[in-house]
Amino acid sequence: MSPPSMPVLAMAATGAELMKAEAELWCHNFGYLKSVAPRCAIKLGIPNAIHRHGGLASLSELHAAIPIAASKRPCLSRIMAFLAASGLFREEIVPSDGTAAVAEPWYHLTAASRLLVDDDDSTEGRNCVSQLFTSCSSPFYFTASQNLAEWLQEDDGAAASRTPFTMAHGADFYDVVHRDAAFAACFDEAMGSDSRFVLEIVVREYGEVLAGVTSLVDVGGHNGTTARAIAKAFPHVRCSVLDLPRVADAMPADGTVEFVAGDMREFIPPADAVLFKFVLHNWSDEDCVQILKRSKEAICTREPKGKVVITEVVLGCPSKETLEAQLLMDLCMMVVLEGKERTEETWHKIFLDAWFTQYKITPISGTTRSLIEVFP
Repeated sequence: MSPPSMPVLAMAATGAELMKAEAELWCHNFGYLKSVAPRCAIKLGIPNAIHRHGGLASLSELHAAIPIAASKRPCLSRIMAFLAASGLFREEIVPSDGTAAVAEPWYHLTAASRLLVDDDDSTEGRNCVSQLFTSCSSPFYFTASQNLAEWLQEDDGAAASRTPFTMAHGADFYDVVHRDAAFAACFDEAMGSDSRFVLEIVVREYGEVLAGVTSLVDVGGHNGTTARAIAKAFPHVRCSVLDLPRVADAMPADGTVEFVAGDMREFIPPADAVLFKFVLHNWSDEDCVQILKRSKEAICTREPKGKVVITEVVLGCPSKETLEAQLLMDLCMMVVLEGKERTEETWHKIFLDAWFTQYKITPISGTTRSLIEVFP
């Protein structure tokens, strides 16, 4: 393949071009505030407050509804202005009715901010992912990300940090989860909310993926949120969860889901379907091959032969916003764990190396994630 042609040297940039370039750099430089501001809104209960007002609330109604010191109330309009400009809320300026000196801003919930409403059992409450947002924007993640450049410069060796997270905190991610009760609770809630969110869409729009399945094991299923959701939607499917002994042994029996203690790299219980929901991206390609070989052994004991169902990112999307979201998740995996997000080409190689013969990828409603069915 011939190298790309050399670019033509451009003339000096105009003042307008330079200022535009600087503005782009400002957006990158202060980009961390794009997660800080929504985190602040969640903690203050702003999405809930707007939801309780029917999805539309004025600035004065927000002042009355959320716990902000009187002296700090002028700051709320500045935060809301940013959140509206970034698309999390929609701002509408309502002309003064004569009783106010100036027109007052009103704020509508958008599709994104409706996912942050968690105060009831409505559709908004069931689809809430505020816990996931709060967990992923925690100082544990942010502090680890500050070590990315130093980690990339570190030679591999006995003393090398496995991830920027270990460099920052002196322990692997799951060791920190195990030793920090508050972070563990936040992480558990985050994973549970993500499971409920994804499963509601999958069950409603892609339920055929479990057609003919009478038994399923959710590998790395933690507290069983996903397995219970499947058991509720498909009562004929016997569901179990495989996780490490410290997780599985702590789960109380409820008659709905069976918990099995074990290491997915060593053994996976036999079932018609082996499910991985946002699990394999935690692992290296080599570990994924080993885990999928154990999965193949589990489903090949069944007649007719079963399948592996994977809910993961498949990198590559025509939508710029969706592709950016996928690539940001890939950077998060680089910072926090030893896994990564993968293209279809990489998934294909992993499946072949694990001795599978065919697969089917179905994007989930055009979102960042896909359903992957893998067959022996």
